[in-house]
Amino acid sequence: MEPLKELLEVEHRGWEALCASTGADFYGALMTEDAVMVLANGMVLDRDGVVESLRNAPPWRAFELEDPRVIDAGGTAKVLVYTGIAYRESDTPAFRGVMTSVYVDTPDGWRLACYQQTPIPD
Repeated sequence: MEPLKELLEVEHRGWEALCASTGADFYGALMTEDAVMVLANGMVLDRDGVVESLRNAPPWRAFELEDPRVIDAGGTAKVLVYTGIAYRESDTPAFRGVMTSVYVDTPDGWRLACYQQTPIPD
């Protein structure tokens, strides 16, 4: 399978976990030991911080991933970039941003090393 399809499947599973309030378990398993997430509000969380923050996070109702592309980062690393649109209760998006996920291909499958959200202004 080509990397774009594989990585989009992983991202979809992640968003589905966020919608089902199981994101803490999903990202705790997916992230590398030294992985970080750089959030739209400027916070930088390590894996333990991500897991803790997702334990009590409100679920998303729905999401869309648009305009995905993969960049080869050398070695076994790939960068997935896409526009993410996420909804809570309203039909108006609660969040819209450009997402960047850096994945490393390991013997156990793709692992997330770094994730960054860049908000798109209204």
